[in-house]
Amino acid sequence: MGSAAESDALATSAGFTIAALQPLDALASADVIIVPSWRDPDETPPDALLEALRAAHARGAQVVGLCLGSYVLAAAGLLDGRAATTHWAWADDFMRRYPRVRLDPNVLYIDDGNITTSAGTAAGLNCCLHVLRRLAGSRAANQVARRLVVPPHRQGSQAQFIEEPLPERAHGERLSGLLDWMRANLRADHSLDALAARMAMSRRTFTRRFRETTGATVGASRSRSGCSRTPTCRSIALRRKAAFAPARPCVSSSRRR
Repeated sequence: MGSAAESDALATSAGFTIAALQPLDALASADVIIVPSWRDPDETPPDALLEALRAAHARGAQVVGLCLGSYVLAAAGLLDGRAATTHWAWADDFMRRYPRVRLDPNVLYIDDGNITTSAGTAAGLNCCLHVLRRLAGSRAANQVARRLVVPPHRQGSQAQFIEEPLPERAHGERLSGLLDWMRANLRADHSLDALAARMAMSRRTFTRRFRETTGATVGASRSRSGCSRTPTCRSIALRRKAAFAPARPCVSSSRRR
């Protein structure tokens, strides 16, 4: 349900309005409160809203600030001394206004106990799916993700955006095709050397371009694609683990007869 500190319909920058059917008092009984954004960082949120958020947090409610909604949580003092994030474009402004918040502008979302904050619109979806997964389980989160046609899970530590995309578009398209192939061939050899060879790149170049394009390591993408659950990838992991296992000293023994 939606609640607002104002009785009038809420105008959006996209040209439509939102009607909150419940008064602000409804927050007193809410288990999860999501502040989806804030209309203007220069505008101080109403005292009634800030007090309601403080009271909800004090009684243990889960409080979530999406995108510029982090400004509202910071104005309420809920983020003081905590790690938080917001949209990267407003990071400098946020840090100037709220220096007591440990802002990380490079991640999708941050889960800090019963307070969660996220970056922009798409990251907000990832954040809400994360909260839903934690409260209702993976099955519920996967069903919602399928309905929205979005990935069921993205790590909050992933980059908000790629600062330097690949100089040649062809590499990005080829890597997208590789990811599709990985998902369609889970039992194939997905080792780093095999994937680099498939792309006709050196191991070092492939690793660098993969991270630049996806914002994640090959291992993380392999896990998300489901490869880590296949016999091939398990055997690769075991071989890698064995290769780095400390050697046992050779001890000879004799038995007296």
